[in-house]
Amino acid sequence: MATVPKLNVNTAALQEKLQAQFKNLNPNDPPSWPALPRYLLCVAVTLAVLAALWFVWLSNSDEEFKTEQTKEVGLREDYKKKLAQAVNLDALRKQREQVQQYVTQLEKQLPSKAEMDALLSDINQAGLGRSLLFESFRPGSVSVKEYYAELPIALRVTGRYHDIGAFASDIANLSRIVTLNNLSIGPVKDGTLAMDATAKTFRYLDADEVAAQRKAVPGAKK
Repeated sequence: MATVPKLNVNTAALQEKLQAQFKNLNPNDPPSWPALPRYLLCVAVTLAVLAALWFVWLSNSDEEFKTEQTKEVGLREDYKKKLAQAVNLDALRKQREQVQQYVTQLEKQLPSKAEMDALLSDINQAGLGRSLLFESFRPGSVSVKEYYAELPIALRVTGRYHDIGAFASDIANLSRIVTLNNLSIGPVKDGTLAMDATAKTFRYLDADEVAAQRKAVPGAKK
């Protein structure tokens, strides 16, 4: 039977040799160190760099995680709003139809360009029908807005108090929209009164006028 030779290792001498490599090390000149200290220094530096990179990565990951959490909260709120809109979609469509019908009714109360002369005649006839005397009836300059045009009319009528009141009521009940602004009423003579006012009538713009107005207004929606 073969015998295994015994290794005679002098651990004390080996330990002393290793310790000797760490003596009198010049910290300003690591390349001159013995092999073991140099290798241990490289390992320590590598571990330090890895640890620093690890903490930097964790820090960035934590910030990204918090950012994503914030986004998640916002997306959840947006989802809840859209879900509520989806649930109420039929009701919203009905409301939209009601609004469109209301807008259509208002548009019907605005005369077209061709109907403006007839509307001015209606205002005049409303005053004559109440036995009022028109001392002035001066249409002003048309003010064009984005979807409609506004025509002011400076007028002065004289007559009895009740007739002037009835005339104002007749203006309010016209099929087209007419408003009386800047009213001023005062006595004249023989018990009659004079009313100065600015009547404003409105008409909708045709397609060509709307297009021209949008071009004239910077930033108007197309």
